[in-house]
Amino acid sequence: MKPNDMTKNWADPEAKAEAERYDNPIPSRTLILDTLEQLQTPQSHAELVDHFNIHDQKSIEALSHRLSAMVRDGQIMKDGFKFQLVADQPTYEATVYINSKGLGTAHIDGQSDLLLPERELRLVFNGDRVRVRQTSVDRKGKPWGFITEVLQHRVKQLIGKLSVHDGEYFIQPNNPNQHQPIPLEKELVTHAEANVGDMLRVAIDSYPTREEFATAHIIQSMADKADTEIIIPQTILEFGLPYEFPDEVLKEAESFKEPSAQDREGRIDLRDLALVTIDGEDARDFDDAVYAEKRPGGGYRVVVAIADVSHYVRLDSALNEEAEERGTSVYFPHFVLPMLPEALSNGLCSLNPHVDRLCMVCDLKLSRTGRVTGYDFYPSVMHSKARLTYTQVAQYFDGATDAIPKDRDVHKSLNTLFQLYQILKNLRADRHAMEFETIETYMTFDELGGIKEILPRTRNEAHKLIEECMLLANVAAAEYALEHDVPMLYRVHEAPEFSRIQKVKDFVKLLGLPFPDQPTQADYQRVIEATKDRIDAPSIHAVLLRSMMQAYYGAKNAGHYGLAYEAYTHFTSPIRRYPDLLLHRAIKAHLKQKPYPLSGAALDDAGEHFSQTERRADEASRSVTTWLKCHYMQQHLGDEFIGIVSAVTEFGLFVTLKDLYVDGMIHISQLGDDFFIYDQASQNLVGQNRGQVFGLGDEVKIQVAGVNLEERKIDFQLIKQITHAGRVVRSRAPRTTKTTTQATEEVFSKPTVSSDGERPVHKKKEKSKPSSYTKKSGKKTSAKAETKSEKVKKKSKPKKKKSNAKSKAE
Repeated sequence: MKPNDMTKNWADPEAKAEAERYDNPIPSRTLILDTLEQLQTPQSHAELVDHFNIHDQKSIEALSHRLSAMVRDGQIMKDGFKFQLVADQPTYEATVYINSKGLGTAHIDGQSDLLLPERELRLVFNGDRVRVRQTSVDRKGKPWGFITEVLQHRVKQLIGKLSVHDGEYFIQPNNPNQHQPIPLEKELVTHAEANVGDMLRVAIDSYPTREEFATAHIIQSMADKADTEIIIPQTILEFGLPYEFPDEVLKEAESFKEPSAQDREGRIDLRDLALVTIDGEDARDFDDAVYAEKRPGGGYRVVVAIADVSHYVRLDSALNEEAEERGTSVYFPHFVLPMLPEALSNGLCSLNPHVDRLCMVCDLKLSRTGRVTGYDFYPSVMHSKARLTYTQVAQYFDGATDAIPKDRDVHKSLNTLFQLYQILKNLRADRHAMEFETIETYMTFDELGGIKEILPRTRNEAHKLIEECMLLANVAAAEYALEHDVPMLYRVHEAPEFSRIQKVKDFVKLLGLPFPDQPTQADYQRVIEATKDRIDAPSIHAVLLRSMMQAYYGAKNAGHYGLAYEAYTHFTSPIRRYPDLLLHRAIKAHLKQKPYPLSGAALDDAGEHFSQTERRADEASRSVTTWLKCHYMQQHLGDEFIGIVSAVTEFGLFVTLKDLYVDGMIHISQLGDDFFIYDQASQNLVGQNRGQVFGLGDEVKIQVAGVNLEERKIDFQLIKQITHAGRVVRSRAPRTTKTTTQATEEVFSKPTVSSDGERPVHKKKEKSKPSSYTKKSGKKTSAKAETKSEKVKKKSKPKKKKSNAKSKAE
């Protein structure tokens, strides 16, 4: 049968076009789609070959390529070996995450992530919101997706290094997660008097497509800035964080006056009550104040007064629109990006001492045993008697009565609060709320914003007292909303997924502790209590923490697993969290017997939005912290430290330095001349020849071997293992095929290991020569990952390795 006759028998609507394009035409995309629709069942490549009566090998291979291209373009999906239509496949809103290797995923709330192929990543920057559809499941069972629509571009501006390739200028974003270079017109570079290597701030003019790069223009040269001065503005731009308040927002915030008699109308006057704020030494905005007294006949009264932000931030105002977009304040190590302008956040909304302030109050009644027997919510006016710090109050509790101002009523209230705290602490233990042993740190900085010191933050009794007061108010607010059917956002923390529980169970079993298939908070807390005094407690507790689900804001109550509450919400921080502000408005509306405008689908959307802004803030803060630590460790290259293994993976060990609280990686190739197998259940790397074992919580001595600022990675060289499983190890250094000096030199000439769990290829692409950049019109081309000779080398590799260590030939 001739090819054209074959095409005719297919009744292909595009047969003529196919015949003109190909000597040996195959079914068109239209025919394939029509055929799958008619058959109404998924078809394999072989089944389609039979259906279309194709016999020659070239056409069979061509059909395979066409099917793959249709999957890539989102026209059909592949599940295992079967192809099917995507018309009935649901689409999801998702956030794009791209790691430092350029590998991307679409994160869907409540669903498994979809892997995104390189072609899809051409459309987006890291953090963009998209609509996606699943297109295939690979042989490893991982789902892949296709971007049907870009909903929101997060990045409006960015900071990057000016580079040149074949006479063409482009900006290479300074963040490894921003994978796309951005071409710049030569005239723009000349006009800005910019030099290759300068750091430039640019604004996006047009966003990328699958065929074209984004375009941009230069806003500012930052060549005269130190790296430490650039990192925060760079991060703000990369994460799309709103940073400058519009003029109308500032004017609105500055238009409010001190509380007047009219403002106080309809409010309960608590100005005579000994309310005080207790915060950190460096705090500038004070959301909450507390007071306690013993009730006649027994029991306690606790007053938690929270800044009444809703009095100033009204619906349909420019101030509200800006606060809603921000969603939360962003706390960097030495800089705060506030949700509200300073006139409110540090002024009228802050419960500063010795001035009248408007507030929303949760007034609680508790029994002698600390059980809440009643509560009231109401708007009030207060007058803080003192601005106290955690350190002062902790010293007062330890007997230093002169640590706080001499005010009899304040002392009496604090004494009552401390007495009640002892009772609440026991109740917390009774309900098995989880208390992980983790180390919080803070940093001190030099004049250019670089780290001087990293120090552990001590959590004293005053911190815990205030936490218990805030928990009381938040739980009462959730119960109030449930009782009165008030539409609001709950703070939801769901129980761990089964797969995560099984990993914890396998690990805990090796510690000699029981752990059920459906653990309660009590089961987790029992493990925490049983291990809290071990040297490896932080590492063990990190395993438990990683099994937890991420908390989020939702319109439907599903309880808070970690805190062991049936209902929970956020009421106590409206200066820095918009969901708290929403709750204040909802309670006020109910008190006035007025309908609250936000409910139903709008409330669901609000929950999703504020969950996203919270994650965005956390990721941005974490990104800056990691970079600053890498920058700090540059001065310690070659220095030796003692560290604790904080995580074990199949490619090596993550180690936290005991004195510096900095994390780095010892790659498996640096552990010694042995072949190590990763045992996930025990969280160990086990040497198959010499029998050496590295595990979670091991104490090791390391040398700082390399720092990669761009990729935010630190490499350690193992000097020796000191302890394993709490026991001292017989002294022996790793027997490697290189000296420490050779290994250290190699680290500087090769890429470091990523904290996301993958080792990069040995030959790193130079950022000044992006593989997908072509000279003509800044268009994109597909870059092949391997040459033919490289593939041959791969095929010739031996099946068994004698060691994870690299050979001398490398």
